[in-house]
Amino acid sequence: MNPLWVTWFETGFNVVYLILVWWMVVMMTRNMSRVSEKDWPTANLIRISFILLAAGDTGHVGFRVLATLMGETGARINLFGEPASLVGIGMLTTAYTVTLFYMVWVYIWRRRYQQPSGLAVNLLLAAGLFRLIFMALPGNDWGGLVPPQPMSLYRNIPLFVQGIGLLWLMFDWAYRKQDRVFQWIAWMVVASFAFYAPVIFFARQVPMLGMLMIPKTCAYLAIAWIAYRGLWQAKKAV
Repeated sequence: MNPLWVTWFETGFNVVYLILVWWMVVMMTRNMSRVSEKDWPTANLIRISFILLAAGDTGHVGFRVLATLMGETGARINLFGEPASLVGIGMLTTAYTVTLFYMVWVYIWRRRYQQPSGLAVNLLLAAGLFRLIFMALPGNDWGGLVPPQPMSLYRNIPLFVQGIGLLWLMFDWAYRKQDRVFQWIAWMVVASFAFYAPVIFFARQVPMLGMLMIPKTCAYLAIAWIAYRGLWQAKKAV
């Protein structure tokens, strides 16, 4: 496959994705009055989670697009007197915001099902906090273009713990309560991690696996749309 075609296809997709994810954030924010009083706290937390996701991906995807337009994916800038790649800085931004995204979703689950902060919740929040601290270690080399190994693997283990733990809680309660909105959201989270896992474990050996980030990203858009349809438009439908 032509590498230039792949680069520009990825760039085009990234631009469309940023437009769509921010459009969803704007729609959620503008239409909070449509959310029922019962669902308002849950919907507001979902809105906050996607503000975090959109902001982080604007750095990640936006810097990648900028580097492509500059004609060099390894384009570098000076950061605190040290050279750092635009792509690396973008990866740092989204790594932090996606961690916070899943931490917020723990609170979304609690709000949705009115559950207390038990052992499982505390462990998931602790996994997120551990990842935030671990990613600050120098060995992560955020200024580089290619994620270093094994640090890249180590820093993603807490993220998988967050995802698997959240899925366990969501599937358990969504099916227990026959909550179709959160059932579909849970399946989209499964899809996002299913596409992400091969990238983490095998992309260095098979670079084309990086294209799986496209369907992974689509899964996040699907989560936003399912949540919007289920919570923002439910009151309107009544």
